[in-house]
Amino acid sequence: MRKSLWPLTLMVTACGIYSMAGSIPPHIHTIAIPLLENRTAEFGVVEDMTDILQEKFVEENILQVVPEDRADSILKGTVEKIEDVPYTFNAQEEVTEYRYTVVMDITWEDKIENKVLLQKKFTGWGAYGTSSDISNDQIDNDGDGKIDAEDPDEFGDPRTFAQQSAIRKIAEDIVNSLLTTW
Repeated sequence: MRKSLWPLTLMVTACGIYSMAGSIPPHIHTIAIPLLENRTAEFGVVEDMTDILQEKFVEENILQVVPEDRADSILKGTVEKIEDVPYTFNAQEEVTEYRYTVVMDITWEDKIENKVLLQKKFTGWGAYGTSSDISNDQIDNDGDGKIDAEDPDEFGDPRTFAQQSAIRKIAEDIVNSLLTTW
């Protein structure tokens, strides 16, 4: 007995043509994401943020990331502020958790029609404890509702992980804002 592949073909075809980019102006097909500016003393954060933003756009397949001279639009940003402050304390008033927060200004420009499509401030955070091992610190370091053994991506230097979590949250919020602006 021969089974039909029609339902599978329909599902694959339908999924293949689905795109969130339908909410972006129709004349914009590409985006440039040059190195962000840094108004903080934090070393390396703009390089990480730029890389993660570019990766997010490639991963989501919304707009093709190209050099600035070939782009229909450009995403510019400035890291305005970084806070790394005590967040929780124990009964002896000792710090048990820090909150690493990044604040950025983003501007998305339409190079074809020469206008600003989005200008917005974004904030992202990550948490880390005083332990040198975030895989058993009893903290939800990336805000995903999972801790330690439940969260397979919690490993590495605690502060660096918190910084990366903050940056990834901002990148996701930026992509979502570009999609919902139109």
